[in-house]
Amino acid sequence: MNPINIPPKQDLEIKWRRLQQAMHAHNLDACLIGSNVHLYYLTGTIFSGYFYLSVQEPPLCFTKRAGFLRDDIEHCMIRKPEDIPDVLTQTGRALPQRLMLEGDQITYNEYMRLQRIFNTCTSVHVSDSVSNNVSADATAILRQLRMIKTPWEIGQLRTSAKIQAEVQALIPACYRPGISDIEFQAAIEKIARLQGSLGIFRGFGNNMEIHMGSVLAGENAEAPSPYDFALGGEGIHPAAPIGANGTILHPGTSVMVDIGGAYTAYISDMTRTYAIGKLPDIACKAHQVSIEIQEYFLQTARPGTFCADLYNHSLEMAKKAGLDAYFMGTASQAKFVGHGLGIEINEPPVLTSRSKDFLQENMTFALEPKFVLPKIGAVGVENTWLVTAGGLEKLTVFPEELMELKT
Repeated sequence: MNPINIPPKQDLEIKWRRLQQAMHAHNLDACLIGSNVHLYYLTGTIFSGYFYLSVQEPPLCFTKRAGFLRDDIEHCMIRKPEDIPDVLTQTGRALPQRLMLEGDQITYNEYMRLQRIFNTCTSVHVSDSVSNNVSADATAILRQLRMIKTPWEIGQLRTSAKIQAEVQALIPACYRPGISDIEFQAAIEKIARLQGSLGIFRGFGNNMEIHMGSVLAGENAEAPSPYDFALGGEGIHPAAPIGANGTILHPGTSVMVDIGGAYTAYISDMTRTYAIGKLPDIACKAHQVSIEIQEYFLQTARPGTFCADLYNHSLEMAKKAGLDAYFMGTASQAKFVGHGLGIEINEPPVLTSRSKDFLQENMTFALEPKFVLPKIGAVGVENTWLVTAGGLEKLTVFPEELMELKT
């Protein structure tokens, strides 16, 4: 494993302390974590087993098969989760009376099995009173903690963003007249993989399925998605109704490239729009409004700015331009203009009118004001941003104007 991809123990210790403070605030004794996302977040690796952390003691990892790759975190082999209480006792750790489990990420059967092992009762939300032997939902707490990135995490996002911009520069060479969106996307994905893309990125939520991202050409951009993504696309099969569908790239239409920057475990997000020949004036206008919305964020967003206010102003800018009917879709309009980024592509905060969140220093998020124009396609930009003490820093730096694809 390349050492550059391994978080130093100091980074993990920051996360452990934050988690311990959150457990203490909610009157919890310990947590037991088993999802890939949170195993990576808390250990820097993915393995078959569990991560255990009490409020006051160092962590202990339980592995069910070989493959744990760190030697600076205590770990031991178990055959089944029923072995965990005995190991805790043997290592001098008290059994938890109030244990936190991942209610939104492990399966129901595993959740109930772990509850039985620790003799816990029915799960409650952390906002409710937490009594003895009741497990709270670790998913919600950890997702809140993950909103604020550590210095190492920010460095990983910078790396992903830099490589993503380098790949973006190679995209025009993938085009040739008469090519389909599937062929175009396959050529882009090949370049991305050769530049180190992991080939997947993770999303939170049931049925949020996508591969490396999407390429939307022409009228296919109007097809709504069953998923909670900004834009959809019909896809090539009803079993995967998202993204490219075989549309031929032809003059007078746009093609939007939104391939995730999964060059580390931390995913940057960047969208750029290409023109096949000359686009109608309305497309150029909408694309410019997208850039202006981004500029508004850059000038006004600061720690303490409410996410709902940013969304509402973005929508007002689209209305003022007479483009609100096309903002974030047509048949099905997404009701957000941005989302948090990290190990998952859709972390909090969400920039929507319903959000109660506000920007905080060291948050990272994607801003994606996009427009879908009937018979033309999608236009707009998306970038990854870091919230700093003084405002916003753009991490995905690459030209943003409509770019004409030529042979």
